[in-house]
Amino acid sequence: MAMEMLYAGRFLNLVREGHWEYCERVHNTPAAMIYAVTERREVVLVEEFRPAIGRQSICFPAGLIGDEGTEDAETAARRELIEETGFEAKKIFPLYDGPSSPGITSEYLFFFLAVGLRRVSDGGGVQGEHITVHCVPFDQADDWLARQRAVGKAVDPRIYAGLYEVGKYLAAGCG
Repeated sequence: MAMEMLYAGRFLNLVREGHWEYCERVHNTPAAMIYAVTERREVVLVEEFRPAIGRQSICFPAGLIGDEGTEDAETAARRELIEETGFEAKKIFPLYDGPSSPGITSEYLFFFLAVGLRRVSDGGGVQGEHITVHCVPFDQADDWLARQRAVGKAVDPRIYAGLYEVGKYLAAGCG
């Protein structure tokens, strides 16, 4: 089946294959998402306005792999964690990978658990990003997220997969 280019943008293309239309990253750049937990048993979340949904969005830190040249997924995860949150991880564990939303985009994600965090900067992202960092006690995360939804913020559902992974780590007595 031939692919037809409907629109070519700087970062995304809109393409059609048969009756299927979807977005693809221009350089097929994958992304990394980091489930970060402090030694105080806090999950590190980020908040940022997202024009595509027109409101603040809360998520675990994440970003493109290869954003800063050639790098592997773990290197990108470490970089994004520092850029967005100001935390550096002593250890980072690869968890799994897969498509983010295969019905509409070619984006592919790699997930990591980051532990042994130490603050090295304020975070907040790179130029043009306006990221707010939230350190939320793990055992209060569900209530905190419900309050965020109640005031109109979008909560990325991948947070709940991250809470599951953090919970497994903490239950094993690792944190």
